Amino acid sequence: MVGMAFGVLGTLDLYTVDGTQTIRGPKLSKVFALLLSRPNRFVGLDLLMEELWEERPPRSAVMTVRTHVHHLRKVLKDHRFAAGAQPLIESKPNGYVLRTAQAPVDAEVFRQLTAAGRDLLAEERLQDASAAFRRALALWRGPVLDGIEHGPALQRYAADLAEQRRRVLEMRLHADMRLGRYCDIVGELRQLIAAQPLDEWLHGLLIDALRRSGRRAEALGAYQKLRSLLKDELGLEPSQEVQRIQHEILSRAA
Repeated sequence: MVGMAFGVLGTLDLYTVDGTQTIRGPKLSKVFALLLSRPNRFVGLDLLMEELWEERPPRSAVMTVRTHVHHLRKVLKDHRFAAGAQPLIESKPNGYVLRTAQAPVDAEVFRQLTAAGRDLLAEERLQDASAAFRRALALWRGPVLDGIEHGPALQRYAADLAEQRRRVLEMRLHADMRLGRYCDIVGELRQLIAAQPLDEWLHGLLIDALRRSGRRAEALGAYQKLRSLLKDELGLEPSQEVQRIQHEILSRAA
């Protein structure tokens, strides 16, 4: 991935001048993942041990962690990174810091693009905001740290990033709606709904996009489909906001 050194938004990857490399070994991958989840911040031995063994660390836990970090240093030394500089795992009393100033992590770039998109949205620069959000979302290759068993800390990290991704998607769709790109996002919304059939917000946005693009019959059909789904699965009626959209469609068709 151009301009990146490490990828966590999907499998755990190292992007080097020789191509994409992977970290071998489940425990080694976990240690590296935890360091990458806190770039340029202190990661204590206690947190590393909790991630690896939760509440039952072996007596050799500290030595084992130190051995994994030693191997990681060797891996990082053996590879040349696309970002042009090697990161350094710096030892601290009872922990480590992974220095990534010249070796970006895709999750951190995602956060930076998200913040830029929010600022642009606040400035009503909708097209630029949408573009920033699209670039942020394009960094995702799959679930966070796919293929690595998550301990407590990585579970929190992955859940936080997944929630941020959802929020970025919502903001991007919101910006596209305000830009009048109704027809462009209908297909995307249908795909998202197929993956998340009980997400009422996505259904409401689809109904609204269909309405605004002049496809009122399809919009009403989408509303009835949502209503049946919510009633059958949850015993609920659509929200007042979604009902308001349906009433507007009916009143304009009258």
